[in-house]
Amino acid sequence: MADQTSPRREVFSTRIAFLLAAIGSAVGLGNIWRFPYVAYDNGGGAFLVPYMIALLTAGIPLLFLDYSLGHRFRGSAPLVFRRIRSWAEPVGWIQVGIAFFITIYYAAIIGWAGLYTVKSFNKAWGDMPEDYFMKDFLQADASQTVSTEIVPQIAIALALVWVLAIIVMAMGVDEGIGKISKVFMPLLTVLFIIVVIQALFLDGAAEGLNAFFTPKWDALRNPTVWVAAYGQIFFSLSVGFGIMLTYSSYLKPRTNLTGTGLVTAFANSSFEVLAGIGVFAALGYMATQQNVPVSEVATSGIGLAFIAFPTIINQMPLGAVFGVFFFASLTIAGFTSLFSLLEVVVSAVKDKLDLPRKTTAVSVGVVMALISLALFSTTSSLVTLDIMDKFTNNIGIVAIALIAIIVIDWILRRTNEFALHLNAVSSFQVGTLWRICVVNLTTIVLGYTLMQELFTLVSKPYGGYTSTQVTIFGWVVLGIIVAAAFALTIVPWRGSLSLVGPPGSDFGIDSDLQRTITRPRKYAPEERRAAGFAAEQKSDD
Repeated sequence: MADQTSPRREVFSTRIAFLLAAIGSAVGLGNIWRFPYVAYDNGGGAFLVPYMIALLTAGIPLLFLDYSLGHRFRGSAPLVFRRIRSWAEPVGWIQVGIAFFITIYYAAIIGWAGLYTVKSFNKAWGDMPEDYFMKDFLQADASQTVSTEIVPQIAIALALVWVLAIIVMAMGVDEGIGKISKVFMPLLTVLFIIVVIQALFLDGAAEGLNAFFTPKWDALRNPTVWVAAYGQIFFSLSVGFGIMLTYSSYLKPRTNLTGTGLVTAFANSSFEVLAGIGVFAALGYMATQQNVPVSEVATSGIGLAFIAFPTIINQMPLGAVFGVFFFASLTIAGFTSLFSLLEVVVSAVKDKLDLPRKTTAVSVGVVMALISLALFSTTSSLVTLDIMDKFTNNIGIVAIALIAIIVIDWILRRTNEFALHLNAVSSFQVGTLWRICVVNLTTIVLGYTLMQELFTLVSKPYGGYTSTQVTIFGWVVLGIIVAAAFALTIVPWRGSLSLVGPPGSDFGIDSDLQRTITRPRKYAPEERRAAGFAAEQKSDD
């Protein structure tokens, strides 16, 4: 049976540690290799209009909601939803399951980027980057559903990624994630700015930037462009599947949640635009060298990073230096996101079983590492990764974000409570407009996006893969996530379920400030600050 007192929870020692960790989570591989092509393919410069609208009406409001959930109920995703209502706990475990599967394949891409950082010194891919990547590097065999043939260099790199990730997790939230973010994020910024500057001085860079920024205003009449904008925001900000919720549970009681959220959101979007400039400047150079339009070389994802960019590196002056910086940037961006994904799983297990941090980090990390190595160090890894990525991102994240909103507001009507909590600790106040964006607008957009994705995936096998491959690594994975969520809900809680005192009372604040948080019956927008702990405490920093 759970204890009746809340144990002391880990905490980020400074606001900057949390801020850099949150930005590091949001700034990942998708910012570099997904956003530039999505923007180019959906109206170029005109895409920035729906993108900014999506950021302001969905991304930032959902980020605020995640922050308020984690900070208000001080726990991992399952614990937060359990504290909201006992029957809502599976929602949190589904978020954990999605993070689990994304983590095990995300680590593989980081391993590839790390290897390519080393290979950039001598341009090991030679004159045929595509053949090298597919045949020599991955030794890809798309005909096999599950391969047992290990690719040694991939296995070694992937193992090293997991060793580093487990060490950081075992060190703790502040000593591990917080301190490594203080090193990795400034380093990533410097490296990527160097990459962008070098790309801007290449011949043909202007043509690439024209292709990227030239607005196609007619595209704004196409609903798919708006769906793409909202989709990019959902995927890039790490909202809706436990990451920001978990991170915010480690914040001090008096933390400016909305101010921090605004900085995180705009820093993420700024990096995406910076990535678009760098990527398309380089693609413009590639198009000039091949004497073809930019449209013929524009691509995204794995093909952009591991095929197009090695081709560019071969052709450009000081290509080896550019390659080292580019792939090092990918590696660092990947790691900062990996830590946040892994923390969702580690935190949930730690809360549920009431285990020490190091024990949980090592146990969970080793299990996930073994699964990751079994699936993604073999010759069938690319097929497995592509299908799993499609289903967990385009179906899993969208579905659980929609379910969470339905549970929190449409069923439980708790959104006003979280507005009060945000306003009690934050400089930027939220009210009716925030609630409309979170409850109404995002419900419509997420519902439409989910239906569109389901229709596409049901109508024909994804990516030309066999039905068996899509079923096992797509639909079955989603089924495992849901089944595991309900199974884990049945497991008794060994950790505390009680929540006595204001947010942060388990950090050791004065006993006279501790009192039960009650659910407000009605949200009053005219109340600038909720009566309670926030007005009575001194600033922590």
